Amino acid sequence: MRRLRRMLDLMRGRMDSALSDALIGQLEATKEGAWLAMAMIGGETGRTDAHERMREIEHRGDTYRAALVEELSGALVTPIDREDLFRLSRFIDDVLDSLRDFVRESYLYRIKGQRRFAPMLDQVVMGIEALEESVRALAAHPSAVGTDALEAKKIGGNIRRMYQYEIARIFSEELTSEAMKERELVRRLEIVGMAIGDAADAIADGAMKR
Repeated sequence: MRRLRRMLDLMRGRMDSALSDALIGQLEATKEGAWLAMAMIGGETGRTDAHERMREIEHRGDTYRAALVEELSGALVTPIDREDLFRLSRFIDDVLDSLRDFVRESYLYRIKGQRRFAPMLDQVVMGIEALEESVRALAAHPSAVGTDALEAKKIGGNIRRMYQYEIARIFSEELTSEAMKERELVRRLEIVGMAIGDAADAIADGAMKR
């Protein structure tokens, strides 16, 4: 009877709990990585500690992604195309990987004045939360998926614009080695924003095909 109810839920378009749990787990690990980066630039967490903790967070995200891939390989019915779910998971992984790179490069470069990255990281957290809401909607209220995905897409665009302003600021001053290190860190956050936008596209595309 339980298997029958599960099949009926899937036929109605509700997300299999194993799939949604894996995606939510990925997003929660990714959000934890963003908050860790925020704590690092604010001085609440040291660079070395952040570097070590980020490795643990990345490993957890990879574990959830592996679980999703395993579930997809055996699922009879999925709420959106397997390809779109796989793309969504891959882009979430890209967000976490780029946050890892941001923390690692901050650890290596040791630049001063990292608090200026706070507005971009704040948008990153908001973008991840919008993706999380979109995935939860996919599981319970498919009709609401598009709104949350659109919000995540807009936030990805906001991060891109903030990157452009930061680059303009950096290039308006003397191009010292410190400035070039800042440029690399800002570029990492732009890549995060692009991956958030790509993840939003993946879930929106899948919802449109329903």
